[in-house]
Amino acid sequence: MAARAALCLAGAALSLYALHVERAHARDPSYRAACDLGPAVSCTRVFASRWGRGLGLVEVVAGRDNAVASFPNGPILGRVHTAARALVVGAVPGRVTAAALLGTSVASAMASLWLAGVLAFGLWDFCLVCITTYVLNGFLLALNWRRWRRLRRLKTA
Repeated sequence: MAARAALCLAGAALSLYALHVERAHARDPSYRAACDLGPAVSCTRVFASRWGRGLGLVEVVAGRDNAVASFPNGPILGRVHTAARALVVGAVPGRVTAAALLGTSVASAMASLWLAGVLAFGLWDFCLVCITTYVLNGFLLALNWRRWRRLRRLKTA
C-alpha cells in the first residue's frame, strides 16, 4: 500500500507541475518550463497542442468551444484521477476496492498508450512529464493487477 500511495503522490505532483506549466504558458507564451530541453523535448509544446486537452478526441466530437474539450489531460483530469485513486487506496481493503483500483489503472494505461502514440507519431516530441506519468501508470497497473489476483486467489481457495 505504501508503494501505491507513493506512486499516487508522485502522479499528483506531476499533475500540479503540469498545471503550473500550462498556466504560466497561458500568461506568457514565451514561457520556457524546466521540462523544455529543446525543440523535440518540450512538455509546454505538448500541453499546448490540441492533444493536450481531452486526449485530443473530445474536440473532434464536441467541438473546440465545448467546455469539456478544454479540460487539460494532465493538470485537471490527472488530478481528479489521482485523487480518486488516493481515496480508494484509503478505503477498506477488499475485492471491490481491488477491482476499482484495477479498473482505474486499466483506464489510465489505455490513455497512456494512446497519448504515447500521439507523442511518438503525431507530435514527434518527447515530453518528460508525460513519459514519467506513463511509467507511473504502468507501475500502478502492475501493483493493482497483483493485488486483484491475490485477492481473487483467496476467494477461490
